[in-house]
Amino acid sequence: MTTTPLRLGTRGSALALTQSQTVADELTAATGRPVELVPIVTRGDTSSAPVAELGVGVFVSALRDALLAGEIDIAVHSYKDLPTTEHPRLHIGAVPRREDPRDALVARDGKTLADLAPGALIGTGAVRRIAQLRSLGLELQVTPIRGNVDTRIARVLGPRADLDAVVLAHAGLARLGRTAEITETLDPMLMLPAPAQGALAVECRAGDADLVETLAALDHAPTRSAVLAERALLATLEAGCAAPVAAYARLVRGGHAGSTFGDGPGEEMIHLRGAVISPDGVRAIRLSRTGTPASAAEIGKALAADLLDAGADTLMGSTE
Repeated sequence: MTTTPLRLGTRGSALALTQSQTVADELTAATGRPVELVPIVTRGDTSSAPVAELGVGVFVSALRDALLAGEIDIAVHSYKDLPTTEHPRLHIGAVPRREDPRDALVARDGKTLADLAPGALIGTGAVRRIAQLRSLGLELQVTPIRGNVDTRIARVLGPRADLDAVVLAHAGLARLGRTAEITETLDPMLMLPAPAQGALAVECRAGDADLVETLAALDHAPTRSAVLAERALLATLEAGCAAPVAAYARLVRGGHAGSTFGDGPGEEMIHLRGAVISPDGVRAIRLSRTGTPASAAEIGKALAADLLDAGADTLMGSTE
């Protein structure tokens, strides 16, 4: 067994470092091999422009460049940030067990969405969240924001707070140990998550057979299947991570809804819900499909086709 540390590339934010350290610890526990983190700055970290303007892959291209150049051995990404097109020279060696994929509200005075008064100012960085918040008819003022978790929460709970609430990914708050600040975990019936939200992708070079085999120890097959279905929908719609597209795949056993992670007895099926919402929230198309985990990609493609048949392409092309 080699004792040479594996070099794990990661973004340098507190959240990225935390989730990458978790992967490093799991990899060491599974293989006995030490892992060192290598922070890498991406264009998304240095730009203050809205993510929708920066384009798909803005948080991953620098990590992939370092991987291809041999500067790191593996890279950890938030799976939702990856382009849907597979890279010919790279391989997703592991999709670890997914964190809670739902969105979460952090509001002043412990309020829920229903508690917020008309005109309350709520911040979020995602076009998908903005569109769904507007579709609820709560007369909230929604404003796009950027920044790390600390920065966003400070805009609600800090001494210079200028927002009534923010919407963040539950997964990020859980990984940072900040779930106590959540005032409401949003039901997917109200706020459908982004495709692959809460999931990580551990990537290596496709030609590194030993590392491909090593990373397999971290793979969680139910999570991979769910994420595959969600991302197949996104790819078929030809929509990027900043488009007003939402998808959520759950594993269902014995005809009853189970966890996203596929625990428990009974026959396993995937239930996938997808939605496309106009940016102004006025129009939305929401549909679902069910199938076996082995057909995860086909389920996603078929549901995307259903959404397109129902006019989803006109919603994605809508402007405010």
